Amino acid sequence: MLFHNINVVAAVLSALLLLAGYTESANILHVIPFSAMSHYIFLRHIGLELAQRGHNVTVITTHKEKNPPSNYHQVQVQKKQIWELIGGERPNIFDMAELSSEEFHHKVVWPGGLAFTELTLNSSDVQEFLKKDNTFDLVICEQFVQEALYTLASKYNAPLVIISTFGNCMRHNIMTRNPLQLATVLAEYLKLNNPGNFWGRLRNLYFTVYEYLWWRYWYLEKQEDLVKKYLPDLIGKTPSLYEMQKNASLMLINSHFSFDTPTAYLPNIVEIGGMHVRKSNKSLPEDLQKLLDESKHGVVYMSFGSNIRSAELPEHKKKAFLNVFKELKQTVLWKWEEDVLEGKPKNLFTGKWLPQQEIIAHPNIKLFITHGGLIGMQEAIYNGVPIVGVPIFSDQYNNVLLAEEVGVGKLLHYNDFNEDTLNKTINEILNNDSYLKTAREVQKRWNDRPMSPLDTTIFWLEYVIRNKGAEYMKNPARNMSWFEYTMLDVYAFILLIIVAVLAFFVKLILIVRAIVYGKQTNKMTKRKKRL
Repeated sequence: MLFHNINVVAAVLSALLLLAGYTESANILHVIPFSAMSHYIFLRHIGLELAQRGHNVTVITTHKEKNPPSNYHQVQVQKKQIWELIGGERPNIFDMAELSSEEFHHKVVWPGGLAFTELTLNSSDVQEFLKKDNTFDLVICEQFVQEALYTLASKYNAPLVIISTFGNCMRHNIMTRNPLQLATVLAEYLKLNNPGNFWGRLRNLYFTVYEYLWWRYWYLEKQEDLVKKYLPDLIGKTPSLYEMQKNASLMLINSHFSFDTPTAYLPNIVEIGGMHVRKSNKSLPEDLQKLLDESKHGVVYMSFGSNIRSAELPEHKKKAFLNVFKELKQTVLWKWEEDVLEGKPKNLFTGKWLPQQEIIAHPNIKLFITHGGLIGMQEAIYNGVPIVGVPIFSDQYNNVLLAEEVGVGKLLHYNDFNEDTLNKTINEILNNDSYLKTAREVQKRWNDRPMSPLDTTIFWLEYVIRNKGAEYMKNPARNMSWFEYTMLDVYAFILLIIVAVLAFFVKLILIVRAIVYGKQTNKMTKRKKRL
């Protein structure tokens, strides 16, 4: 009995010690300055959850939380939209449907990334923060063309974790020597109609190389210039930005194999798809709750997200939606950013800003019409709601294409759709139970995980802290040259040996042939002389 009690006490003490190792408070810097609300919706939960678990969290952000925990500290970045920074008025986002992937990078991604990085480093609150004598155990940065901010990990001599609000990143794969799998895995901003055929795979290869070379040899140099300008004390004391990302302790990506293309990843590249989605404790506004509850034929919900304004739709596109909606027996709820929508049918209700997660979670939602933004797509997957997608730019096309391939939705090309195609597509989803059935099947497998995406995120962040950067998880091949990693030098050597052996045997055959032929010739000559 005594030994039994001793064993129980020992087990309890061991458990307490283990728990202490998991919950030991750390100083964590969370760098998420990009102003797009969709990015913040995904990333905000990390800092808040870390603070709730007892860590001391400092967040560099454009968006401030109203009532954060006392151990959650916010450093304000000046709030500006990307269009203000790249020297022009806000365009009609729908016009971006015309841009190629290359044009989107050169007109939006590269200049926007540089402008936001400079805005962050030049913000007065950030400048004051950087002057203080802070120490951090971990630095978390969003991986979204703001690489100069990785330098903060070097400044505070802390492990670097990068987080992508998108899924797979080809640039990161190349530098860390993660398998590219170009036959099945697409570059994140590439628009392809038939990614699996020959021309699609060729285009994927071309764009992956194109984007990497521009980023590696032009864009990163511009980011390095910002480091020299705003962090001059670190000049010569830090690795290059390329080396910092290559040696990041961990990369967390917003994807999951239950919906996204199954992909091979290194142990320090972890999928946390849908981290922002959870069962909400918030209640809907009373009028919305009543509307959704009392719609006996269900509700069609439409939103083009936080960056795209439905109110900017061209008149003929707007009329197509209105004409289709008025023929539906379902109630339609549309995120419309203006006070008035002319020609609004009786079954259509609008709101300038709607609580999307709570709406999509309502059991009466029958269809989600979306631009294909990943945040909203994952909310639909989590709740088993079919979609109709009208992608405009960035990763939206790939997201909707994947939903169509899986069988949970349909893709409408923005430039091509009209009232007729819109009507057929919406009614096909609403009247064909296979889409809802598939959506519910995908919902089950999406949510069937050993830990929630947020718990998975926190586990790996704390894992990196506990294991002081977890150097052993990094791929040793990242320090090899491309020729060494791909074994081209070895294959070339083997080929050289094979060629040498073949050449030897060919030469030997020629010599033997010459000897035999020479003897035969001598015999013939002697015979002729005798005659």
